[in-house]
Amino acid sequence: MTHLWVRAEQRPNEERVGLTPEGAAVLVKAGIRVTVEESSVRAIPIDGYKAAGCEIAAENLWPRAPQDAIIFGLKELPEDGTPLTHRHIMFGHAYKGQPAGRELLKRFKAGGGTLYDLEYLVDESGRRVAAFGYWAGFAGAAVSLKCWAAQQRGGIAGPVAKYPGKAALIADLESELAGLPRPRAIVIGALGRVGTGASDLCTQMGVAVTKWDIAETASGGPFPEVLEHEIFLNCILARPGCPVFVPASAKTDPRKLTVIGDIACDPTSDFSPIKVYDRATDWDAPALRVAHNPPLDVTAIDNLPSLLPVESSEDYAAQLLPSLRTLTDLSSGVWGRAKAEYDRHIAGL
Repeated sequence: MTHLWVRAEQRPNEERVGLTPEGAAVLVKAGIRVTVEESSVRAIPIDGYKAAGCEIAAENLWPRAPQDAIIFGLKELPEDGTPLTHRHIMFGHAYKGQPAGRELLKRFKAGGGTLYDLEYLVDESGRRVAAFGYWAGFAGAAVSLKCWAAQQRGGIAGPVAKYPGKAALIADLESELAGLPRPRAIVIGALGRVGTGASDLCTQMGVAVTKWDIAETASGGPFPEVLEHEIFLNCILARPGCPVFVPASAKTDPRKLTVIGDIACDPTSDFSPIKVYDRATDWDAPALRVAHNPPLDVTAIDNLPSLLPVESSEDYAAQLLPSLRTLTDLSSGVWGRAKAEYDRHIAGL
């Protein structure tokens, strides 16, 4: 019997989950054994999983899960160097030259496990079957506006925290923007999930948005228009051949740009299109100041949907559920393609 083990998230400020109780009930009915770990932080309570027929395990017990269990989580595992013996479904951030990703792959190789990277679960056309993109864009644009508002008052953005829902986020942002003129924003990747979420947030807050996508960036750059907007929101994944949207010279070039929201957030990738910073920011310090007079702040939080953990979990889980139902056949479909991607990168170690 296929056994899916939903682990508790161990990263700070991570309350999302990729399977809801309703989805778990569907899997159990389909004959898949589902174990869900207790979690002290998960946004969705454990009682719903119990009612759905799931087995309940202690928090962080997954290293001792049965060897045939498929461990399912979202964000990073503890970086303790231990070999990974199980099959894992997670966001590995391991295929674009990231140093931490290379270490993760070494752990899988040492333990004989397998990574089914959620970013590389794709259909026959290469499109991802599930993504947190919309809520990443929505929350990322909100944090970027918080950074801009703090600048207008002579400071730098303070800590951010989760919201019980979208309405609470909007109310908080309206309070921070009260009495301020609205900036202009440019969104690159505006037609995708992330860009749509970012554009929707800006529109809701009365921010004029310039929407760019493949057609507007096909020239390969340079793109001086980016520097003519107060806020730049990057909503495309870093891939080979990705143009540079913000060169290192932007720190000293004449510009109106004062906030970069790198919502895609891949600063350590070889293909990052933003060359003015080299590390992610976090909830405690969401803005990294990379230039002064005028200021230039970068916000690059890599778990933005966690600011809205309930909405983002429910949305993502609904997208992913059809693929989880096919876990009984890991050799074909989305799982076969993800395994082939893993094998290709393992071979390159």
